Amino acid sequence: MKKPGIMGTLQLAATLVFALPVGLLGVQFLLDGETLLGGGFVAVAVVMVALEEYLTTPTDVPGVMAEKTIGKVVKTPDDEE
Repeated sequence: MKKPGIMGTLQLAATLVFALPVGLLGVQFLLDGETLLGGGFVAVAVVMVALEEYLTTPTDVPGVMAEKTIGKVVKTPDDEE
């Protein structure tokens, strides 16, 4: 899971701008008795947020590589004990 930061928070907010209306549409369909369509829209909204949170994108790769490299080169005081 990504560490929350300013960019991560902004990316999540941008995803929620698109996912929340889809989820609310699904809830409205569920309340109207359209269970299949409503459940589908809610599932799509959940998948949108999950993909943003757990999928590694090309813009994430440099940060991941830097963290792994720095973690191997630099030892923190906790690692030395």
